[in-house]
Amino acid sequence: MDFMAERFELDDIAGLATAGYYLALRVGFAFPMEEVNALPQDWVDHYTRNRFMLHDPVIRWVYAHSGAARWSEIDIPDGRQVLKQATDHGLRFGVAVCCFDDSSEGQRSFGTFARSDREFEAAEVARLEDAVLRMHHDLAPPTSLTMAELEALRMVKEGMRLKQMAHALGVSEGAIKQRLRNAKLKLGASTGAQAATRASDYGLI
Repeated sequence: MDFMAERFELDDIAGLATAGYYLALRVGFAFPMEEVNALPQDWVDHYTRNRFMLHDPVIRWVYAHSGAARWSEIDIPDGRQVLKQATDHGLRFGVAVCCFDDSSEGQRSFGTFARSDREFEAAEVARLEDAVLRMHHDLAPPTSLTMAELEALRMVKEGMRLKQMAHALGVSEGAIKQRLRNAKLKLGASTGAQAATRASDYGLI
């Protein structure tokens, strides 16, 4: 995602979620590609210390739904009273947003957004949903990488040098350099190692 566009998006979100927010973008098998935790630190510490994630009805909702819902609309048992305790930390009203790729990778992005003063208005919920969807799509893996470029990135990931890569593939070092240049451009990376890491994060190699 373009840095300035991301900064604008997060500033807009902060203006709506005045008590804090959490974003997890492109969550694959376990971890998100990008994560932003702008929740109050005392709540983060309390939440982590009490291992609330598995019991949090908001997190359970985003892993079972797409779209948006106010916390007050989420009809999932809250045996650990996570939302009641969030209220005690100033997170009185909230919205959960989730979008999901209907693909083999099945990556999802989600956010939870809080205010202390009032419920989110319908237009604000729509803006937050649009923001999450845009960021999710902006981080989508490129589809234009060739098999040759992916093979070169796979070798970079394995720690091979240019000479080794050229020998293994039966091509010139110049050809390898060109493949890596193309891959870096498509992945928005400045180095071959960074491109290999991004391709790995996307599940491409």
